[in-house]
Amino acid sequence: MILRFGDFVVDSDARLLYGSGKPIHLPPKAFNLLLALLDERPKVLSKEDLMERLWPGTYVQEVNLSNVIGELRAALGNRSSGRRYIRTVHGVGYAFAADVQEEPAAANANAARPPTSRIIWGTTMIAVPDGATIIGRDESAGIVLDETTVSRRHAQITVRGGEATLEDLGSQNGTWVNESRLDGPVALADGDRVRFGLVHVIYRTTSPAMTTIPIPQA
Repeated sequence: MILRFGDFVVDSDARLLYGSGKPIHLPPKAFNLLLALLDERPKVLSKEDLMERLWPGTYVQEVNLSNVIGELRAALGNRSSGRRYIRTVHGVGYAFAADVQEEPAAANANAARPPTSRIIWGTTMIAVPDGATIIGRDESAGIVLDETTVSRRHAQITVRGGEATLEDLGSQNGTWVNESRLDGPVALADGDRVRFGLVHVIYRTTSPAMTTIPIPQA
């Protein structure tokens, strides 16, 4: 199901959030919180109910829920606009407050998912912009992978016209695509398994039939 509110689009099946056509990263619990509030709208969900949904069978302090609420509101804009979508009912809990349009995912896949490339690292989705992007441990890299086996300027991914190529930049531990070490630029395909040193990621392109591919552990 595709859900639209304001400038935002939620693809619940692909677990993607877009704002003004651009992908927005949400931590897993913040995304689960968003789905819970959308599913039950306009009902107010108690703090106890939400904590059980996010941390089933686990005792957590209420501040943990407040932190996730803050993450969600930040993703939906500044403080005022975030509160416009997520309403606080003091002493009770939270509710989704905006009007929502529901659309079948298959019929609106292209509108809901603008062409984009992504790197999936564990539970983190990293959008890859058009053009050349450096991947590495250095804070100045376009995509930062802060792991010791990743070189400061490890590799470069280039996206043009929906096509992506990847090349190693002389890294110490190498760049691998589907367990073949790169010795020159290589074209990437949707679902390719990429390894930077010991960091495993999945390269994805937008597809209505996108499925989750487990990432092997080092």
